[in-house]
Amino acid sequence: MKTLLYMVTALCVLGLAFWAYRENYTTQQALKETRQMQRQIGAAQVRLSVLRAEWAYLNRPSRLRELAELNFDRLGLLPLRPDQFGRVDEVAYPQPAALEFSNGVDVSTMTQESRP
Repeated sequence: MKTLLYMVTALCVLGLAFWAYRENYTTQQALKETRQMQRQIGAAQVRLSVLRAEWAYLNRPSRLRELAELNFDRLGLLPLRPDQFGRVDEVAYPQPAALEFSNGVDVSTMTQESRP
């Protein structure tokens, strides 16, 4: 009986050792993938900051003004004037749809006694 108990205990220990070994390698792989993903995120953030800096550099007003002046004939741009802008009260907003009533009640024919 003792021998059977020792063998079952030894098999349980071997099974748990195998499980711990597998979990260790699974965890190591997940940590490796996480570190790689964090490096990729860092590289993407650096690229994004460079692209934002380039965008800001290319969209500076002095550069755009010079480009507009160089390509004035081809683009046909005109300078903005204050009279080109409208006021809010000049905007034509769509009218709300009219409500349709069905099964209406005629209150003009109701008598004083039938009113609640």
